[in-house]
Amino acid sequence: MRRRATRLAGGVTLVTAAAVALSGCVASERDAEGSGEGSGKDTFVFAASADPGSLDPAFASDGESFRVARQIFEGLVGVEPGTADPAPLLAESWDISDDGLEYTFHLKEGVKFQDDTDFDAEAVCFNFDRWANWTGLAASESLSYYYTHVFGGQGDNGKYDSCEASDAATAVVKLKSPLPELVPALSLPSFSMQSPTALEEFKADEVGGAEDAPELSEYATGHPVGTGPYEFGEWKAGESVTLKAFDGYWGEFGDVKNIVFTVIAEGTARRQALEAGDIDGYDLVAPADVDALKDGGYQVLNRDPFNILYLGMNQKQKPFDDPKVRQAIAHAIDKEALVAAALPEGTEVATQFVPSTVSGYSDDVATYEFDQEKAKELLKEAGQENLELEFNYPTDVSRPYMPDAAAIYEAISADLEEVGITVKATPEPWSPTYLDTIQGSDKHGLHLLGWTGDYNDTYNFIGTFFGAESAEWGFNDESLFKALGDARYAPVDQQEAQYKAANEAVMEFLPGVPLASPVPSLAFTEQVQGYPVSPVQDEVYNVITFTE
Repeated sequence: MRRRATRLAGGVTLVTAAAVALSGCVASERDAEGSGEGSGKDTFVFAASADPGSLDPAFASDGESFRVARQIFEGLVGVEPGTADPAPLLAESWDISDDGLEYTFHLKEGVKFQDDTDFDAEAVCFNFDRWANWTGLAASESLSYYYTHVFGGQGDNGKYDSCEASDAATAVVKLKSPLPELVPALSLPSFSMQSPTALEEFKADEVGGAEDAPELSEYATGHPVGTGPYEFGEWKAGESVTLKAFDGYWGEFGDVKNIVFTVIAEGTARRQALEAGDIDGYDLVAPADVDALKDGGYQVLNRDPFNILYLGMNQKQKPFDDPKVRQAIAHAIDKEALVAAALPEGTEVATQFVPSTVSGYSDDVATYEFDQEKAKELLKEAGQENLELEFNYPTDVSRPYMPDAAAIYEAISADLEEVGITVKATPEPWSPTYLDTIQGSDKHGLHLLGWTGDYNDTYNFIGTFFGAESAEWGFNDESLFKALGDARYAPVDQQEAQYKAANEAVMEFLPGVPLASPVPSLAFTEQVQGYPVSPVQDEVYNVITFTE
């Protein structure tokens, strides 16, 4: 998921104690009003870490927006349960032309949007044309991030050509040039199908403000309409989002007829809310809380790791432009000990900037094994035996790939000190400044960051990091950028070999140190059954049931 936004872009008000109090009220109401069979419970209260950034998923790229969007909206493509692999959803199947320029989507019939608008090929084309024709602020990266990064931009700049409804159940999407990642990318909530009627009625594309502080439309703040199992109820900014079951949904339901996402920013407060019975579950469980929750009778469920935690090095700041210094830092870090000390059980040590489950993962990358003597030798060869380094890390945040940044910093800095590197700690609040420091300027050195994959595509990892020159990494290697671009647009049957070669080139160059793929954890009461754990967080609550 996009780091800048998953990372909760500015303007969001975070609440802790107030949200816990709110969720307690909600819990009382839902127990009194429950009318489902079995337990009689029909409301699921989940603690989100922040408000959604937008209720219009086309103008969203953060995890909390996507968590809500997946309940309201559906796309042409979904994912196989429990995996990151694409699967049919509103499109029951699709055909791709030999030249990769034409996609024919065969649509599920009899589906309605929540405002009773028909879902059909005309609606599909309306959505594709909407994305392709944004102008001004709507076309900026701060709003239409995923369309820009997948399709290359709007109008003449993009790869999208046209969409035609050959009949009500068949939509033909044409591209200007091949885009092999299109099908898995369409599983993103940003490419959900939305009601043309509601988009027009509530002026979805009328956004104001500035790129760093956009003002959302009436649609994006109070009138989202999709085909999903739940329709919008209410959004109390800084407090909660409420959804209710869509009676006209084409699929099936378990016990959850109402959803309340209550905002509790701080991890300890989320755990306390669960223990108090005010919520049914929450995400981003701190590793230190897992055993206590299990001992207390709560369920702790793990997502398969589909992320990368890394130590970045900004080559605009000396001596990171020296490969021997970068290699020395890589050899100095004991990744196994880091995982044992600061990351959840089940975390995988990383050797490259993609998880082991992603196509293009290579067993032949250069690995920089823990070797303190080798690190010292390299520093001596580089003339950097008395090296002092600034180390940036975020505070006030928990991410799936970085559950406790301070603990990770402590482990790595101790390793660096062992080889003679003096570390200057530079902690900075995640919101609103850390990401701007790391990705918007070259005024940083070592830094902790990571990425949760959006869909199962190699470029979504290494292309996001190294596809072009960026302030985060501070280097300009045209040959590496070209290799990644060539792999991205290569025929599908050639991509794996090209991505393996690209991963090997990245680790030879060593712009940073991939550390681990942590296991993100969720916690629930014993009543919650069948929670659909997904490595890409494609978790829709209509399958959940409650025990008595």
